[in-house]
Amino acid sequence: MKQPAIFALSLLATAVLAACGGEAETEARSPWGGDATRVVTAEVELQPLVDEIQALGTAQANESVQIQSRVSSHVETIYFEEGQRVTAGDLLLELENNEIVAGLALAEASLSESRSLYERNLSLSSTQAISVSNLEELLAEVQVNEAQVQAAQARLGNTRIRAPFDGRIGLRRVSPGTFVNSSTVITTLDDISVIKLDFSVPETFLTAVSEGMAIRAHSIVYPDRVFEGTVMSINTRLDPVSRAVQVRALLPNDDEALKPGMFMTVDLQRDRGDVLVAPEQAIVPEGSSQFVFVVVDGVVERRPVVLGRRIPGFVVIAEGLVPGESIITEGTGKVRDGSQVESVNQSAATLPRPPNEG
Repeated sequence: MKQPAIFALSLLATAVLAACGGEAETEARSPWGGDATRVVTAEVELQPLVDEIQALGTAQANESVQIQSRVSSHVETIYFEEGQRVTAGDLLLELENNEIVAGLALAEASLSESRSLYERNLSLSSTQAISVSNLEELLAEVQVNEAQVQAAQARLGNTRIRAPFDGRIGLRRVSPGTFVNSSTVITTLDDISVIKLDFSVPETFLTAVSEGMAIRAHSIVYPDRVFEGTVMSINTRLDPVSRAVQVRALLPNDDEALKPGMFMTVDLQRDRGDVLVAPEQAIVPEGSSQFVFVVVDGVVERRPVVLGRRIPGFVVIAEGLVPGESIITEGTGKVRDGSQVESVNQSAATLPRPPNEG
């Protein structure tokens, strides 16, 4: 009677072990009950790659000057108002010039006398009543007096200060009666109808800038406005410390919204053409080598690749892939070369256009 019971228990144990073994074998094949491992893939494509940087610059007036006197004297009359727009040649200020006027009158009188004397003796030269050497001395005296008159006229002209170019007057720093000399700043004059924007560009972006190219600049003063201009010149030398080159652009400023000294940013772009880009998570490093898993007809192929530059979230594939191939982006740790896989969301996982590098 004991043998049948033992046999029954043996059969029961065999059945339980068989059931457990079958379940474990099923899980080993696939957690979804199939032979293929489910992964997420993406189709690599050629995509345009554009580098973008923001260069920092300072606005400057197209023309700028401090109005100063060439002579030392007192201010007699001021003809300008602060903030006034003036044109080239407008009289801005007149200095006291009584002494200079008197000196000019004296020089003119001496010139008139010497010229009259020379002309009288010149008429006698034909009769040889005066020697050639004496006549030459009289002519030299005339020339000296002419030079003295010109010098006095120049000194008189320097007492009348005029605008050297079209522009807008700054703050007045003198008053009538103020004694001024060559170091005294009377006011400032700026031509801001056009703004010069000087900014630095890194050495790596040197080929992205050229004379005549269009730029777009921004100011924190006008956050919703874009100022468009043109590169006028590029410095011939790079700064040996910052490894950057100085660039100057011209920005039209008809409404005079921009002022000299304002801080501005410039957006620069460099088109690198079409490149093959893959998500970073698709790259499998192994030592110094890099691999991706390519899916061809549901079969995994472990493919070595050569990487180019990195972009946040993406990497350029320099060698190893061709456009249109599908690579595994999620599930790389569950597959190996020759594995059977089932692709999930292949169409939805197509690479988006990579963001421009800032």
